Amino acid sequence: MKFILTAEGLNKEYYHSKALNNFSLHIPKGSIYGFVGENGAGKTTFIRIICGLQAPTSGSYTLYGVKNSEKEITEVRQRMGAVVESPSIYLDMTALNNLKHQYQVLGLPSYDGIFELLQLVGLSNTGKKRAKNFSLGMRQRLGIAMALVGNPDFLILDEPTNGLDPQGIIEIRELILRLNRHRQITVLISSHNLDELSRLATHYGFIANGSIVQELTATELERSCRKCMILTVTDTEALARVLDFMNLEYDIISDTTANVYGKIPVSELSIVLAKDDCKILSMREQNETLESFYINLVGGGRYE
Repeated sequence: MKFILTAEGLNKEYYHSKALNNFSLHIPKGSIYGFVGENGAGKTTFIRIICGLQAPTSGSYTLYGVKNSEKEITEVRQRMGAVVESPSIYLDMTALNNLKHQYQVLGLPSYDGIFELLQLVGLSNTGKKRAKNFSLGMRQRLGIAMALVGNPDFLILDEPTNGLDPQGIIEIRELILRLNRHRQITVLISSHNLDELSRLATHYGFIANGSIVQELTATELERSCRKCMILTVTDTEALARVLDFMNLEYDIISDTTANVYGKIPVSELSIVLAKDDCKILSMREQNETLESFYINLVGGGRYE
């Protein structure tokens, strides 16, 4: 698997506290990577380090195959766009003039593609309207457009739907999906909106206390969160034999507990188990959400 960004043993210390603690992460090329963690977990610190706004205390990260200790790291960062914390836009300028200014900042020789960018983010008809009169969603889309100046193939978005109304959230979601699917842009999204993130992400990294607790794909997360029946029995070996015979999918959790997926013919299962001298002690349905998965993973607390 090819990775756009990796971090290995990254640390960031402030006086006597650690914002990042032996932090490791792997973002595959072409993915939408959901970065999930509580307030103060270290998400924004990591993003600021990757963007070159801060330096790590120790450890390393690699961007496009270039380590942060190499002089080429500044050059490869030009292939990356970012909206960190809030869009950096000039409120007294129009959307077009904001983009023109960004072209000038980056030293681009012409304004080629500027109208295509405005159309891409749905701001082509804003005319002389100043950004201060935009809705929050429009400002967020303008911020993403500015991050796309220079045609980056890696986009970092810090809380892109924060404070948006339902329509604004849908617009940002559809924009991110278009960028990923049609422009093949890899996206790192730090978000507190876990329900919305589950509609976008192909990969996840869960962070707590400055460390990555777990990385997994959307498929692996779906398997962990999907609806199942939790069975407690007297003998899971017998249960496994019967479930194999009935062609049911399951995971053995312990000597007495198993998660069984799909529709279970309970009466038939009880009869067959009884013949194998196994009793069902209890059964309950579980359908875990991304939110509950995260809370259980990090041991409770309020997620961001």
